[in-house]
Order: sequence, then C-alpha cells, then structure tokens
Amino acid sequence: MNPPCGRCKKPVYPTEKINCLDKYWHKGCFSCEVCKMALSMTNYKGFDKKPYCSMHYPKTSFTIVTDTPENLRLKQQSMLNSQALYKEDFEKSKGKGFSVVVDTPEMQRVKKTQDQISNIKYHEEFEKSKIRSDAPPPENRQDYEEQPPNPERFRQPAGQVHPAAVAPPSGAKRYQAMYSYTAAEADEVSLLEGDVILDVEPIDEGWVFGCNQRTGQRGMLPANYVRPV
Repeated sequence: MNPPCGRCKKPVYPTEKINCLDKYWHKGCFSCEVCKMALSMTNYKGFDKKPYCSMHYPKTSFTIVTDTPENLRLKQQSMLNSQALYKEDFEKSKGKGFSVVVDTPEMQRVKKTQDQISNIKYHEEFEKSKIRSDAPPPENRQDYEEQPPNPERFRQPAGQVHPAAVAPPSGAKRYQAMYSYTAAEADEVSLLEGDVILDVEPIDEGWVFGCNQRTGQRGMLPANYVRPV
C-alpha cells in the first residue's frame, strides 16, 4: 500500500517518493512551508517535521529552554526568594527613612561641610543687606582711597564766596562719621569712619560745618557722611 504524501495527503508512488522528516512526499510537494519554493534533500531545513528554505527557517528563541517545567519551577522559586529578600530588607530599613546611605561617616562629613558653607553664605547676605541704600559713592570711602578725588565735584563757580568761610554760631550738635571722606578743597575736612564731629551746623544743601575731634581740623563736610549722636 502506498503511503500518503506529507502535504497533499495523496498516495505517493515509489517512482516519485521522497522519504524525509519521518514522512513521504511527492517531489513537487516537498517545498518550503512559507514561500513554496521547491526543495531537495541537500538544501532543506526541517523544523517541527516540516521543510523550510534557509530564508524562512524559524528562528529558535531562548524561551524554548526556559519554558520547560523544570525551568518554570526554578523561575518561580527565584521570584519567591527575591520577594522574601525584599520584604526582609524593607523590615530592616523601617524607622531609618532614606538615611541608609547619607549616614555613612563620609556623607556625614560632606553634609556638615555643606551646612557650614550655607551658614557662611547666609551671614554674607545678611551683612550685605545692612548696607544703606543711600550710601555715598565708593570713590570717597576708605577702601577706595587709591582713586583720586574729583576736585570739580564740589567746586563752586568763580566769583562766589564759599559758604564754609564763616563759622556757625555756638551751641552746635555732635555728629559721627559713617564713612571715610577725603577733602577735595582746602576748606573741607577729611574724615575716617567713626570720627566724632563737634559743633556741627548746616550751612548749605548737602553740606555742614564742623570740627573733627580727632584731627582738630574745622571746615565743611558732606551731610550724608555723618549722623547725629
């Protein structure tokens, strides 16, 4: 009795019989399962007892091994072990928050250094905020004495009498210098921050007359450089 063909299921006679992949085939039926290209015993590739050409041969995946019952059991056991370890670590870390890493000696030193830097910056900003918004320009401060004063800044027009030439009446007030000032004229008084000024009297807009207690020099000085004490 002639066996059936592996593809068309019709009887296969001995003259056209191909015995391959545990089946019998007609020569015309022995072709690729995908593209139907005719195959021979030298160029076919078998998969699941079916012939394929090299182009359409199924690519084996790694899940064929891992899906075996034994590997599935091992995979499930590994997942259970991972969950058990996770719960154990979670229970140990309760009450510690997220300080497991930052509590190391090195991280504690870094944190302390950062806190010190933050405190220094805070004090610097606080000192800067104490500077008066109406402070005089820096060219007349003690820190900027290397800059030459501008004599034209306080010079009176020609032909006018300087109002500081006449001393004010007695009974004047005591003032203290808030900033350093370098005299630009002969009738002006130089100041250092903290100098006490005696007999201060206003004589013009922005100017007063007084005596520097430290140097004994009498003359004019800018009103916004001193304050009453």
